[in-house]
Amino acid sequence: MHDVRTGVAVFLLLNVLAGLVRIARGPTLADRILVAQLFGTTGVTVLLLGAADQGMSALRNVALIFALLAPITVVAFVNHAFGRWTGGDS
Repeated sequence: MHDVRTGVAVFLLLNVLAGLVRIARGPTLADRILVAQLFGTTGVTVLLLGAADQGMSALRNVALIFALLAPITVVAFVNHAFGRWTGGDS
């Protein structure tokens, strides 16, 4: 089972490398935003695979923090890229 998890982790890291190419060449800002979300979810998955392999619960905790931060960073990136959202009386 260790070999399967390692193979999946390597495959996911190769996807991240492909995402780096997409960030550099991405024709639109939406492509770059989606790749940023890919980085977050892939990072969480690789950490969870590492936690299952090594039996380290600390990696699971770090993966949980990354899972919580990934959507926040995407929202911040969109907010920065497309200007401030206006709503209400403020």
